[in-house]
Amino acid sequence: MEDRIQKAVELFKSGYNCSQSVVAAFADMYGFTQEQALRMSASFGGGIGRMRETCGAACGMFLVAGLETGATEATDREGKAANYAVVQELAAEFKKRNGSLICGELLGLKKKEPVSTVPEERNAQYYSKRPCAKMVEEAARIWSEYLENHPK
Repeated sequence: MEDRIQKAVELFKSGYNCSQSVVAAFADMYGFTQEQALRMSASFGGGIGRMRETCGAACGMFLVAGLETGATEATDREGKAANYAVVQELAAEFKKRNGSLICGELLGLKKKEPVSTVPEERNAQYYSKRPCAKMVEEAARIWSEYLENHPK
C-alpha cells in the first residue's frame, strides 16, 4: 500500500489534480484504466471544479470508497447506509489529521476571493505554498489504512 500512497503523491507532483492523483493510484484495484480514473475524478480537483469546497483529495478518497463499498441496487437502504458510514468515518479521520475537509480552509484562503477556472502553474513556488501534496498523501494513506483494517 505504501507504493500506492507514493504513486498518488507522484501523480500530483507530475501535474494531475488532487482528486485524480488519489483515484488513479487505486483505480486498477477496481478494474479501471488509468485514463478512466483520471477522467472520472477530473472534476473534483481544487475543491470540486476549483471552487475551493470539499478537498479534492478527500473527494478522491470518497470516490474509491464508493467503488469498494457502494450500494448497486436502488432500494438497498442498508447498503447505502453502510457506504455513508464508511465515508463519514473517512471524513472524520481526514478532518482529524488536517483540521478541515474544506479546500479553501486547508489553503488558508479568504472567503470572498474570486474563483477562477484557470489552474495555477505547477512550479516550485506552487508546491512550497500549497499543502495539496500532503492532502493527497493523507487521503491515500487513510484509504490504505481502511483497506488494511477491513480485508475482504
